Amino acid sequence: MTRLAQTAGLNDIQREILSTVRDFVDKEIIPVATQLEHRDEYPTEIVEGLKELGLFGLMIPEEYGGLGESLLTYALCVEEIARGWMSVSGIINTHFIVAYMLKQHGTQEQKDTFLPRMALGEVRGAFSMSEPALGSDVSAITSKGVKDGDEYVLNGQKMWLTNGGTSTLVAVLARSDEGHPEGTAPHKSMTTFLIEKEPGFGEVRPGLTIPGKIDKMGYKGVDTTELIMDDLRIPANRVLGGTTGRGFYQMMDGVEVGRVNVAARGCGVAQRAFELGVSYAQQRHTFGKPIAQHQAIQFKLAEMATKVEAAHAMMVNAARKKDSGERNDLEAGMAKYLASEYCKEVVEDAFRIHGGYGFSKEYEIERLYREAPMLLIGEGTAEIQKMIIGRRLLEEYRFQD
Repeated sequence: MTRLAQTAGLNDIQREILSTVRDFVDKEIIPVATQLEHRDEYPTEIVEGLKELGLFGLMIPEEYGGLGESLLTYALCVEEIARGWMSVSGIINTHFIVAYMLKQHGTQEQKDTFLPRMALGEVRGAFSMSEPALGSDVSAITSKGVKDGDEYVLNGQKMWLTNGGTSTLVAVLARSDEGHPEGTAPHKSMTTFLIEKEPGFGEVRPGLTIPGKIDKMGYKGVDTTELIMDDLRIPANRVLGGTTGRGFYQMMDGVEVGRVNVAARGCGVAQRAFELGVSYAQQRHTFGKPIAQHQAIQFKLAEMATKVEAAHAMMVNAARKKDSGERNDLEAGMAKYLASEYCKEVVEDAFRIHGGYGFSKEYEIERLYREAPMLLIGEGTAEIQKMIIGRRLLEEYRFQD
C-alpha cells in the first residue's frame, strides 16, 4: 500500500477486500488499460474478474446473495479500480446505483427479482435521467409514461447512459401525469421505471432502441449511449417502489451516493497521476541530476500529494456520513467538487512533469489527461455542486436578527 490516501478505522474484512482489489488492479487492469482504452474496447475479461471477486454485489445485502458491505468499503474499492482505469469504475458504479435504488426504494417483489442476479453480475444496471436538451435542469424532463390498463407506455429520448448497451436493467426517470394533475410541481410528477432489455445495440426490445456508442474524448471502453423509447410498453409492477410521483427523490438518493463514488474515482485517478509523476521525476535527468531533485519539481509533488490526501479525506467523510444514516448532500457535494477539481489539477501537474513525453500515447499520463475532465461534469457539474453546498450552508448558518 502507498503512503498516501490511507483510511483509519477499517476492520480486518475491509482491509482484506481492499488488498485483494488493489492486487487485481495491479495485475489485471493497469497492464492492459491503456491498450484497451486506445482501441475503445470493452474490458470483458476485467469485468468477468470483478464478478468473480463479488464486487457487483459488494453493497447488496447478504440475504440477496451480496456481501452486505458499507458505502465506505465500496467507495474505497472504486478508488482502487479508478486508479487502474476509470472506465472500469464507471461500469461498477452505474450498476451499483441501480442496485442501491432497488434496495432502498424497491418493492419486495422487485428486490427478490433483481437483487440476487445483480449480486452475481448476471443482471447489469444502468440509470437514466439526462436528455439531449436537458443539461442540469432535471425538472425539464419531457420523456413520459402513460398508464394503459396494467401497463405503462413510455415515449422519449434519453442521453448519456453509462452501460447503455451492456446493461440488462435500466432505471429511467420520466414524467407520469397519472395521479398528478396539471400544475403539480415538476419533481412531484416524475416516476422511475425499471426497464428490462437485452444487451446490445439497435432495437433491444419492442419500442426500445439503443442507437450505438457515443464517441468520446476519454472515458473509453465503457459504452455510453442514448436511449429511445417509442411506445415502449412495460408492466405497471415495474414502477420503482410501486407508486408514481416518487422518481425524483429516488433518483436524487441514488445520485447522492453516486457523487461519493465520483469523488472516489477522482481520488483514484489523482493517485495514479501522482504515482506516475513521482516515478518519472526520479528517472528523468536534467542538468546532471534527476528532475525530482530540482526544487520546482519537489514543490509540484508536494502540492499534488497534499491534494490527493485532502480529496481522499473528504470522500471518506462523505461515505461515512451516508453509512451513519444521516443526510450527506453537503458532504457528498463538497467531496465530489473538491475531488474532481483536484484530480484535474494533479493530472495536469503530472502531465507537466512528463514534459513532451506526456503528449505521447506511449505514456499512461496521456490517457489520464483525457479522462479527468469527465469527472468535472459527471453526477452534476461543479456549478451544481456549489449551488447545493451554498443552499445547505445557508440552512445551517441561518442569520438570526
